[in-house]
Amino acid sequence: MELNVIKPGQGAKHAKRRVGRGIGSGLGKTSGRGHKGQKSRAGGYHKVGFEGGQMPMQRRLPKRGFKSQLLKFNAEVTLAALEQLGLAEVDLLALKQAGLVGQLAKNVKVIKSGALIRAVKLNGIAATAGAKAMIEAAGGSIA
Repeated sequence: MELNVIKPGQGAKHAKRRVGRGIGSGLGKTSGRGHKGQKSRAGGYHKVGFEGGQMPMQRRLPKRGFKSQLLKFNAEVTLAALEQLGLAEVDLLALKQAGLVGQLAKNVKVIKSGALIRAVKLNGIAATAGAKAMIEAAGGSIA
């Protein structure tokens, strides 16, 4: 391969549309803009969502929904994840170091998903009713 034979890939480049160059070009006279009106004029257009003065869609529809910014401080851990972790005592710092919860997490709750065989003591971590029953059945406790 030589530098003088390198070409762009097939279909990668195409000629720019040349408008306003006579009747035979197919894009003469009005240059594909039609007759009169705002869209035919140079510099004449409108903002996104403008509907000619009619109340725009984003203002006609009611506002709805809310996402709490406090959710980023909450996290959950499964029983299966606790089993894999393999620690006798689990607290928030241990979960963060293991990468099971995010660094921003302040409130952690254990949910009943998977099985737990080993005894695990939870310090400063909440648990659902089902998860609490399984932890205590395995010989663990929640402090």
